[in-house]
Amino acid sequence: MDFLTILSYGFMRRALIAGCLVSVSCAILGIFLVLRRESMIGHGLAHVTFGGVALALMLNMAPLPVTLFTALLAGWWITHLKEKARLGGDTGIGIVSSLGMAAGVLLASLAGDFNADLLSYLFGTILAIGPEEVWIAGGLAIAVIACLCLFYNELIYTTFDTETAFTAGIPVKRLDLLIIGLTAVTVVIGMKVVGLLLVASLMIIPAATGLILANTFKSAVLKAVGFALFSILAGLTLSFYADFPPSGAIVLLNGFFLGIALLIK
Repeated sequence: MDFLTILSYGFMRRALIAGCLVSVSCAILGIFLVLRRESMIGHGLAHVTFGGVALALMLNMAPLPVTLFTALLAGWWITHLKEKARLGGDTGIGIVSSLGMAAGVLLASLAGDFNADLLSYLFGTILAIGPEEVWIAGGLAIAVIACLCLFYNELIYTTFDTETAFTAGIPVKRLDLLIIGLTAVTVVIGMKVVGLLLVASLMIIPAATGLILANTFKSAVLKAVGFALFSILAGLTLSFYADFPPSGAIVLLNGFFLGIALLIK
């Protein structure tokens, strides 16, 4: 059996395409999150999304729109706490994520009859991705790449020197909301790939690997995307032949690449 055999299965083709598209979005956003010292925001939004999934399942609603609304609202709240309440970004993430997780636990215990569905969102179901979710992942990747191209200079400026960018008239707050909004959407879409418990790692580990090995910002982005894509391809191949959980294989491969990068440096 070879890689072409894997492509003969429809569910594997959808998993590969959706996984690659989501990994591109995660890697690009991860670069900015790591450089902004906001890497934990992925974990925070994942915890909140868990509460949104529990709410949607309890109300017998489609999880995607409910979790999107919940994650976007949480991202706005984190920004509000950081800007208006003058709390640090990590404090806002801690507050919002703990409340979201607590709400999810409470709703899950009250309903008590959708544990299997809830676990699938926690650990990911990349092999069960449908055609519509592939299109959604593609739209997300296009949106992330388009925002990077349209606001490249502004995002670089605000990432490395926020105060000077604000003085120069760059809409810092709007760009912060843009990054957090795209991160929230990526977390929601990524929960099907590696699950809510691991989606933040798909953002941070490839980005960290790219930053370790690169000498320029563009090179870091390209390397991060490359490592993320290869982890999806290798992780799904490994899970297909060795019967490993795809989400765990993908994340552990990213950790392996990070370890190699650290040894090289």
